[in-house]
Amino acid sequence: MIAYKDYASIELLVNGEKRKVFARPADTLLRVLREKLGLTGAKPGCENGDCGACTVLIDGKPIKSCLTLAVEVGNKEITTIEGLSNTEIQEAFIEEGGFQCGYCTSGFLLNSYALLETHPDADDKTIKEWLESNLCRCTGYEGIEKSIKAAQEKIKNR
Repeated sequence: MIAYKDYASIELLVNGEKRKVFARPADTLLRVLREKLGLTGAKPGCENGDCGACTVLIDGKPIKSCLTLAVEVGNKEITTIEGLSNTEIQEAFIEEGGFQCGYCTSGFLLNSYALLETHPDADDKTIKEWLESNLCRCTGYEGIEKSIKAAQEKIKNR
């Protein structure tokens, strides 16, 4: 990391691509992704870690990018919704109506993807526990839960 007055040069590995940005040491990953890299899929919601709209994957684990400093993840693999394409979970969300307005959807998709990668045979209790980290204000969680279960079946039938 090279530091310039109040800025640092940070190399990030985002969606499999190395990206170099200049950011303040206090800049959150959410702000760097959106404002420096133009990756706007992670959404600012509460910006205090409660809602999950800003969820991204760091080395395969869901994290709240509003609580993570960009300088903390320089040597880690970052996956945003833009890097999560053609997956069973995305197909299932579309087919099962796992979204309404869509604002929270990218966070739910990334969290659900990590859930299925970690626990491919997750039961109802595990699914509900994982969904507790994200909030949707438009709809109940029934469509999201159905989407996760449909994605489980798609994965099993590959």
